[in-house]
Amino acid sequence: MNRDIAEGKWKQLKGQIKEKWANITDDDLEAAEGSSERLIGMLQERQGLAKDEAEKQFEEMKKKLH
Repeated sequence: MNRDIAEGKWKQLKGQIKEKWANITDDDLEAAEGSSERLIGMLQERQGLAKDEAEKQFEEMKKKLH
């Protein structure tokens, strides 16, 4: 996957994240810098999700992009 495609997918994913989890901000997403682990940690903290559940929801969202 080239850089342009990866950046486009990340932008789409960010939009979906903000729709589903309104308390995740643009600043949070910038801080995550595209890191799944950081983002999952934020979901755990902000949404009160267990790690397994946060990972599951994030992976389901990523699958919808493909």
